[in-house]
Amino acid sequence: MTATIETPAAGMTLLPAAVTKPLVIGLDLSLTSTGIAGVDWADQLKPRTKGHRRLSWLRMEIFDRTKAADLVVVEGPAYNRGAQAGHHELAGLWWLITHDLWRRDVPYAVCPPQQRAMYATGKGNAAKGEVRDGVQRHFGVECEGAGRYDKADAVAMACLGAHWLGYPVAALPAAHTRALDGVAWPETLPAVAA
Repeated sequence: MTATIETPAAGMTLLPAAVTKPLVIGLDLSLTSTGIAGVDWADQLKPRTKGHRRLSWLRMEIFDRTKAADLVVVEGPAYNRGAQAGHHELAGLWWLITHDLWRRDVPYAVCPPQQRAMYATGKGNAAKGEVRDGVQRHFGVECEGAGRYDKADAVAMACLGAHWLGYPVAALPAAHTRALDGVAWPETLPAVAA
């Protein structure tokens, strides 16, 4: 299988290495363990409160960490998981975060969970451990300890966003890059892709 580097956004070209790469942030939103990452780092946001205080804390942490972002890739809702536990509050968090991004004119994409898994592993139904292993193998980011799966999901989405902008982190086979087609990308390309 031949690995290729594709640039799916129209008219995009890869720039020389000396050019500053865009800051792409991946967000795997959760009420208990939010994954937040770039293409070469990962972190976990773990709130210690509940209700409005939890939402407010997560909103401010994410706001601070996405200030300079050129693109944010947010995992789309997966309402078929978790036996409907906390979905009402999680939906509220998702809308708070995406509204903040919209209000600040930070372009964001919505990535279905299957596309995130596909980009990291080549399979849309890959297990969490497979995604984490794929992130380490393909992108070189080790996601260990608490929140390791949330971190890995966020890294996969950040790398997916960088790829879409024309800055792929790794050459991946078509089984992986087909994930680009299933993401709701922003209607307007960020300036870093123009």
